[in-house]
Amino acid sequence: MKNLILLGSPGSGKGTQSAKLVSLMSYTHVSTGNLLREEILKESELGVKIKKVMESGGLVSDDLVVELLRKNLSLSDKAYIFDGYPRNIEQAKTLANILEESDFLAVFLKLDTDDLVERLKHRRVTRDGKYIYNLESNPPKVDGVCDVTGEELVQRDDDKEDIVRNRMKVFKETISPVLSLYRGQGKLVEIDANRNLEDVYNSLIECI
Repeated sequence: MKNLILLGSPGSGKGTQSAKLVSLMSYTHVSTGNLLREEILKESELGVKIKKVMESGGLVSDDLVVELLRKNLSLSDKAYIFDGYPRNIEQAKTLANILEESDFLAVFLKLDTDDLVERLKHRRVTRDGKYIYNLESNPPKVDGVCDVTGEELVQRDDDKEDIVRNRMKVFKETISPVLSLYRGQGKLVEIDANRNLEDVYNSLIECI
């Protein structure tokens, strides 16, 4: 299988589609946020570096993220989904180097701002962000409760309209050169994400 770079704005369905692909297609999910936390828990040399940066309030550098990815990927025997990474052009170039001997496809889940605002009004998540629901298109079996963990579902503060619109503005500015890079390499597919989950999933399977 091809490695997948799944791109899209917050709320475009990256996490939901990633989870389904992992469950049904034997992909391994890569979340840099989760990898960072796991490395800190290992108390490795790299984890100590990362912890110092995060405790000081700084942003983890691209170099440290690259080191983290190289340490945790096994490209010879696994196919990965990179969920929401890369976030900028420098990260995209670096990831392309990491994957240069492995086949990959970048998939952009397109969603305009008004559609996103409407969608995020209905999004609920577990406090760690691992399980994601939409009250209209993918509701939990019990209102306000995660099907898997049984914990309370919450609405993120950053899912509110004014914050969403600002995040979309920043996202569009940073993602445009990333899309241009992958488009120029013939590695980009764009999918309309403003459809039901099953239709989007079927489009992803067709791409793969």
